[in-house]
Amino acid sequence: MLGGVATSSATLAREAVATERGAAAENVRPEDAELPEGRFADRELSWLAFNERVLEQAEDRDLPILERTWFLSIFASNLDEFYMVRVAGLKRRMATGMAVTAASGLSPRQVLEGISRRAKELTARHARVFADDVQPKLADVGIRLLHWEQLNESEQDRLHKFFRKQIFPVLTPLAVDPAHPFPYISGLSLNLAVLVRNPVSGKEHFARVKVPPLLPRFIVVDSDGKPYRPEDVPSDSSGRTSYVPLEEVIAHHLDALFPGMEIVEHHTFRVTRNEDVEVEEDDAENLLKALEKELVRRRFGPAVRLEVAEGISEHVLDLLKRELGVAEQDVFHLPAPLDLTGLNVIHDLDRPALKYPKFVPVTAQGLAEVESANPTDFFAAIRSGDILLHHPYDSFSTSVQQFIAQAATDPKVLAIKQTLYRTSGDSPIVDALIDAAEAGKQVLAIVEIKARFDEQANISWARKLEQAGVHVVYGIVGLKTHAKLCLVVRQEADGLRRYCHVGTGNYHPKTARGYEDIGLLTCDRDVGQDLTRLFNQLSGYAPRTRFHRLLVAPRSIRPGLVERIEREIEHHRAGRPAWVKFKVNSIVDEAIIDALYRASRAGVPVDVVVRGICAIRAGVPGLSENIRVRSILGRFLEHARVFAFGNGGDPEVWIGSADLMHRNLDRRVEALIRIADPGQIDFLVELLEVSAADNTSSWHLELDGWHRRHLDADGQRLDDLQEMLMARARRRVAARR
Repeated sequence: MLGGVATSSATLAREAVATERGAAAENVRPEDAELPEGRFADRELSWLAFNERVLEQAEDRDLPILERTWFLSIFASNLDEFYMVRVAGLKRRMATGMAVTAASGLSPRQVLEGISRRAKELTARHARVFADDVQPKLADVGIRLLHWEQLNESEQDRLHKFFRKQIFPVLTPLAVDPAHPFPYISGLSLNLAVLVRNPVSGKEHFARVKVPPLLPRFIVVDSDGKPYRPEDVPSDSSGRTSYVPLEEVIAHHLDALFPGMEIVEHHTFRVTRNEDVEVEEDDAENLLKALEKELVRRRFGPAVRLEVAEGISEHVLDLLKRELGVAEQDVFHLPAPLDLTGLNVIHDLDRPALKYPKFVPVTAQGLAEVESANPTDFFAAIRSGDILLHHPYDSFSTSVQQFIAQAATDPKVLAIKQTLYRTSGDSPIVDALIDAAEAGKQVLAIVEIKARFDEQANISWARKLEQAGVHVVYGIVGLKTHAKLCLVVRQEADGLRRYCHVGTGNYHPKTARGYEDIGLLTCDRDVGQDLTRLFNQLSGYAPRTRFHRLLVAPRSIRPGLVERIEREIEHHRAGRPAWVKFKVNSIVDEAIIDALYRASRAGVPVDVVVRGICAIRAGVPGLSENIRVRSILGRFLEHARVFAFGNGGDPEVWIGSADLMHRNLDRRVEALIRIADPGQIDFLVELLEVSAADNTSSWHLELDGWHRRHLDADGQRLDDLQEMLMARARRRVAARR
């Protein structure tokens, strides 16, 4: 715990017990008693605990070595984004005097100090895992990540030639002197700080060489001694593959960049800047231009972190800190090579034996039966009953993607309306919407161009949609549109029928292969009416819209969930079955956490499966001893949001786009849909039960923090949820044959 925290876990437990005793003495039910101070974990430090779980995946020696390499890359990329957004935002609020004490009770300065200390501990551990464990094991299987000095003479000679032909022409050395001010250092760029000496005058000068981001992060010297860009390495190569960091190749040729000068010293460094986008738009018409302007400004945000290679000289470091405006607290001293996000190149090697066994998604139940008879009759399949999709076990391409593609070409389809938060530039879904518009259908796309770090790409394909005749709307002023919705209006013999998809994940064919998400295909009349009303609200004016099977933020998700939690308390008091089971990416919202605390105090069992941030303190006597919190990480990114309630023996289950965070519940348009089919309800409840079960491999949140539980008492690995679901999907395929 942080020094200076007003309430430790032990103190909190004592306060909770005392509060409960006081309530009992006054004949007040425990759940109605005042909740203790310090009952929320800090959001930022909880995020770092999540990234530690990612790092523990990299440390797991039972995982294939290239997958461990991949988790090292993810850890580094996650931390980059955390500093660009969360730390940068905290610093900005502190600088403007707008920072306030967090719900955890920590002051802004305490949070920042805790982040710095914890992040430095984790990055040092990350570097050790790479250097002491993963790197040697990669070498054991013929994948060598080497420093320049470890190359033999023949390999160095070949790289000399490769440098002259492929690297040297791209480099631009920038001197710093009275005529040349300190250059702008772009965020996340890798750089060489070079000190050179004029042999005539003896005067020393500083220069900066940027490692070009368009060149490969690592240069490959294959078994034949030939240098390659990583993407050009022969895919059938089975011999030794040696990688050399690009910056080391440049560093050993600095004399070519500074002819006639002596190279005194050189060091690698990397800067992280504030890259969170802030756009205040007064209307949708100006939003595109405002965002484009903001993206230009973002590149020049203040520095929030400086990574330097160990051994950097004090005077060079002082110069960098002074020119970049970085305090010592934000300097990270790390062993070379810096920027291990580049390890994703290693993971992409064509070495299947060193990765997770291949899994091929299957066609979802309810669609597979139709597929065997008529591969194009999606509408008939949906008319026969709601279809629950569970990606990536159920194929995205043979379900959602094909549904939208068929709607685009079906002459009976009159209109398609869809939300788009993130997708790929070459997305077949974008192409289908364009085809539909060009075929004369009414097509509406609610495009969220403020999706963080996808803004530029989203602007590009939003313009492409507009040019094809799609009605592109940028949502409601002041709110991000994060809901995952598609509505297809079709003319049929008995009139117009509306086919709907509501999901938990983005309409992104590439990430759908690696993200775990849930979706529902339905032509239920109530859902069709709900989506029609919601799309009208998003594209026009309908502030008083009411819904049948939807909860929609920012108006009804928080109160709707709190109401249902409170209802479980009443069921429990009446002796009826009562429980709460949530699966989310993050849970921070204090109102919902407090409702869960009250349910726990009343004796209602609560299970929360959370991938990332969690502000709940679990297992505190008198407060949360009935709350179990689990976290699951694996080959797929757990992304689905599911909310289930015992409801007195008639379980109620919702799925949708919303996490339990302030931004989702207050500043975004989010949608949850209630599942109606009893079999689908049973499946989702079972999914949550297995996810939280003690014999399932997961991380458990306890009084003193997160603990991994992946081995049983005999040292055998516990059940892996994702492996169980993959096996289930394979059995379904086998049963059809």
